[in-house]
Amino acid sequence: MQLLAHRGYWRTPEQKNTLQALGHALKNGYGFESDLRDYLGKLVISHNIARADNPEAQEVFALLASYQDRFCFAINIKADGMELLLAQALKQHHLCNYFTFDQSVPQLLEYQRAGLRTFTRQSEYERQPVLYEQAAGVWLDAFFDDRWIDRKLIEGHLAAGKQVCIVSPELHGREPQPFWERLYSISAGLEGLLICTDLPDLAKKFFCQERGV
Repeated sequence: MQLLAHRGYWRTPEQKNTLQALGHALKNGYGFESDLRDYLGKLVISHNIARADNPEAQEVFALLASYQDRFCFAINIKADGMELLLAQALKQHHLCNYFTFDQSVPQLLEYQRAGLRTFTRQSEYERQPVLYEQAAGVWLDAFFDDRWIDRKLIEGHLAAGKQVCIVSPELHGREPQPFWERLYSISAGLEGLLICTDLPDLAKKFFCQERGV
């Protein structure tokens, strides 16, 4: 189970999506998910409307490159029209261990046309992921009810050659332990799964240390 620290490795909410939080995730051995926008012709890290003080994405890409591209960057696309800037930046830093997600359908097409790795979303509201054949993977996101995520679903995506990244319940305000218990059971023996979590240390202990994954 590969762990992605949601908006970096942080202790307080104001630390989310800071360069320090993203750097700390890498230092602790985690990939991360973060939000990408554009500001005055530059790519920046920001969940909300971009500001002048947001970290520049180039600094984040340089950080990832300094770790020899070992850690995955899940890039949450928050604005339209960034695909060419992003493709150029990733090429400049020789980064391949990433995926983009959460674009609108027209933007998803543009990202795929630009040769960027995309994940399509599947949730209780999006039972049929769009542009599935062209996607590199699937972002499994249960907003309210995760009972539909089962082994058959995951195995089907893996058999189709897709990576699978699962959103941990605490990102939606739910207690993660019951789902983690079930996920551990249904994912036994399956390779290459990712989980995006606000609690990377606890998830590491649960999935990778005590469980021997």
